[in-house]
Amino acid sequence: MGVVWCLPGCRRAPPERRSSACSLQCKPEELTDLKEVPREVNAPQRGWYHTIQERRVRPQRVRRHSNPLQERAVTKGFQWQRKGLPFGTASSYLNLEKLGEGSYATVYKGISRINGQLVAMKVISMKTEEGVPFTAIREGSLLKGLKHANVVLLHDIIQTCESLTFVFEYVQTDLAQYMSQHPGGLHPHNVRLFMFQLLRGLAYIHRLHVLHRDLKPQNLLISYVGELKLADFGLARAKSVPSQTYSTEVVTLWYRPPDVLLGATDYSSELDIWGAGCILIEMLQGRPALPGICNVTDQLEKIWLVMGAPNEESWPGVSSLSNYRTEWRRLPSKARQLSAVWGSQVTSALSIEEDCILRLGRVKGAEELASRMLKCFPRDRVSAERALELYFFQTLPRQLYQLPDVRSIFTVPGVKLETEFSDLFTPYPKMQHQTRFDWRF
Repeated sequence: MGVVWCLPGCRRAPPERRSSACSLQCKPEELTDLKEVPREVNAPQRGWYHTIQERRVRPQRVRRHSNPLQERAVTKGFQWQRKGLPFGTASSYLNLEKLGEGSYATVYKGISRINGQLVAMKVISMKTEEGVPFTAIREGSLLKGLKHANVVLLHDIIQTCESLTFVFEYVQTDLAQYMSQHPGGLHPHNVRLFMFQLLRGLAYIHRLHVLHRDLKPQNLLISYVGELKLADFGLARAKSVPSQTYSTEVVTLWYRPPDVLLGATDYSSELDIWGAGCILIEMLQGRPALPGICNVTDQLEKIWLVMGAPNEESWPGVSSLSNYRTEWRRLPSKARQLSAVWGSQVTSALSIEEDCILRLGRVKGAEELASRMLKCFPRDRVSAERALELYFFQTLPRQLYQLPDVRSIFTVPGVKLETEFSDLFTPYPKMQHQTRFDWRF
């Protein structure tokens, strides 16, 4: 991929490529009219960059778990930042690149002309017949009232005839990409910090009677310092809104609790706790906890193999749920020990890197936390607030429990991520090859 000298007034261009009208004293043009500001930077303006990389058809660039300070140098070069620009207008933001596309929205990385900060712009196309999707209305109304360090911040809402745009704070990556970059299970200390923030965010929204209803690694954003933020509230619901029933078409199949899989429509915050428990195991093990293959029945049977098939004694009223099958009564009803399912012993024949693959039974307090969250009967699941008091988090500083809602845990001295065992972007292991890994976490 070659370098193209694209700007005729660039002082670093070789003489044979320099425009005859160019002077070595050329300076970036100053914009005097807001109408002159483009909405995208696909066509660079004079003086913005010395060179650009020639764009060819290539896969979408994956967001790296990198330091955004490297990106701040780019924002300093923009001369179009204006003080006093209003919120709620498209001209106050510029699109930089496309980050991803969903079923009804496209997400762009952008920059605010109001304050020069990077933002994530979720653009929702409005269909003429249907108007604004109800999920977008619900997401916007809920996020406007949520202010917490572990919930993604909604900066602005822009509405036009063609689209509705949510402007969020920009966060570098998500938990799914982070785990893909660090395969084989995450460092136990990092798992503890991520889980603390996840439960802290859930405790906050549950206190406000808000259910997320779509917990999965892709919806948990991770900043370059390790801040975890709940995102994508498209399926979220305010529990305080009077309703006899809720939809069962919530939560991605692998993270959906058995009560919802069985057809229950009267659920509460326990719905999110099950998904958080599945994410805990996935972070420790490096692979999904209960990966169903095809449908609801297959997913339920995977759960029964671990948790035991429910009956009227262990789960009153389970047989009356719409998706319950009588043949499940022949299955074992006793739950297996979780460390026996997700904590296979590691033999000494494995390499040091393989020996450091985290197993549920080898991280102190992890099995207790997972078993309290992954209960088939919803009312038996621990709440987010009580989960934060379990032994798994006892090694964290007590100052974390006194922080205001809007303060990040990384403002507490000494709280930081540890180096992961494996990194696909590093050609050599980051861990030190000394003795066996010390599991006293």
